Amino acid sequence: MKKKFALIGCGHIAHRHVTHINNHDLGVLVGVYDIDEQVAANFAMKYGVKNFSSLPELLKDASIDVVNVCTPNGTHSKIAMHIMEAGKHVVVEKPMSITSQSAWEMEEVSKSKGVKMFVVKQNRYNPPVKAVKDLIDQNKLGATLMVSVNCYWNRNANYYKQSPWRGTKELDGGTLYTQFSHFVDILFYLFGEIENVSGVTRNVSHQELIEFEDSGTFSFEFKKGGIGNLVFTTSAYKQNMEGSITIFSDNATIKIGGKYLNTIDYQVTDGFDIKDIPISSPSNNYGFYEGSMSNHDKVINNVIEVLNDRAEIMTSAKEGRKVVEMIDQLYAGIKKE
Repeated sequence: MKKKFALIGCGHIAHRHVTHINNHDLGVLVGVYDIDEQVAANFAMKYGVKNFSSLPELLKDASIDVVNVCTPNGTHSKIAMHIMEAGKHVVVEKPMSITSQSAWEMEEVSKSKGVKMFVVKQNRYNPPVKAVKDLIDQNKLGATLMVSVNCYWNRNANYYKQSPWRGTKELDGGTLYTQFSHFVDILFYLFGEIENVSGVTRNVSHQELIEFEDSGTFSFEFKKGGIGNLVFTTSAYKQNMEGSITIFSDNATIKIGGKYLNTIDYQVTDGFDIKDIPISSPSNNYGFYEGSMSNHDKVINNVIEVLNDRAEIMTSAKEGRKVVEMIDQLYAGIKKE
């Protein structure tokens, strides 16, 4: 059955959502809303859909099955809860929210209203990630010994000046929420929850642009066993350099690498090498910067398949909350000066 979508927030990522909604045989965008009336009008005209004058007007439209939230990070929770309270399913761009409390509230509204929440975590669909997840599920890797995550990206002044909410504590939240939440998600997806966190963060090159850190290093333990570390920066010179996870286990050493967890850069295994990896989707290219892999087609397909009772949610409200809690744990583990 065809599902009718609406969209809130008409910024850069919204265009990718619309493209994949309308390219799906069972999806159609019917309307949009943005607090910037001109932006919304231009967006609606481009895609030939209704421009709703307010969120309440959009939510009163009984034909809409699901609403995609593509607004600044700090607004996700409030908007998503309004949508679910109106009895509609919701797709929330990353991060689900920027506090554990609001993430928990979102999950509770989803349960109480009997509606589904889909959290956008498209890196779960990256072929190398899927291949390693299969090995873990089949218990081929054995015990996890250590996991090392390296995130070396670039975010320049043009990026932060493009949208006034970027770099603010209230609406952006922090580098782990905006740039690297997908990497924290894959850490959780593959290895589960963490504890005993210790970290150091600094703003080394964006002092006039952002209200929080641009670089940091963390160490932690996994509740299931093994130790881990995360090193990140948005101060790589001129362009994104690397986004990787290296796994040391009883039966293998594997590095999922590239810039966006899109290649297998190294593997020595006990006879189960990962072979014939499909070519990953291209990264999200926004002109003067790049983001994570462009798997939004698979996200939208999952939404439609779930709503037609043919699949399970790839990233549920509960899992989205767990990732927010993990990010909060990392920030809480920062050494006090």
